[in-house]
Amino acid sequence: MATSYDYAPLFRSSVGFDRVFNLLENAQRARSISDWPPYDIIKTSDDSYRISIAVAGFAQDDLDITFQSNLLTVTGKKQETSAEGYLHRGIAGRPFEHRFELADHVRVNGADLSNGLLSIDLVREIPEALKPRRISIQSEPALGHSAAPAQIEAQKAA
Repeated sequence: MATSYDYAPLFRSSVGFDRVFNLLENAQRARSISDWPPYDIIKTSDDSYRISIAVAGFAQDDLDITFQSNLLTVTGKKQETSAEGYLHRGIAGRPFEHRFELADHVRVNGADLSNGLLSIDLVREIPEALKPRRISIQSEPALGHSAAPAQIEAQKAA
């Protein structure tokens, strides 16, 4: 049983979070799609990740990886083989598509197919302009201000 959430009240009270709500809605919709083939998402260090997908029976030419505007798409489609001679066919070879929404500044670093596992390495590279920087504190008084306290009212002459 799937539960549906209405994000409309949040849209009314927030500005600039449209992408976050779209991600939540897309993730909720994506759960209805099959999770075949199984996959793992691993955090290998503070700024790097690996997605491993079990693609037994798929060759390198049967797989396609595309990355466009924060969406990583992995598709697999095996070449058609004749069904003659099979007494039991248990290794699934049906086409699949997995979509992964990536955060800003995450890019694909490479992919490798080994022992039936497709591994996609991701790295987060934050631009210098967005990295935290240290602000120096100056001990001198602000420009043009004297050290004397500001006078609010003038004294009246007697």
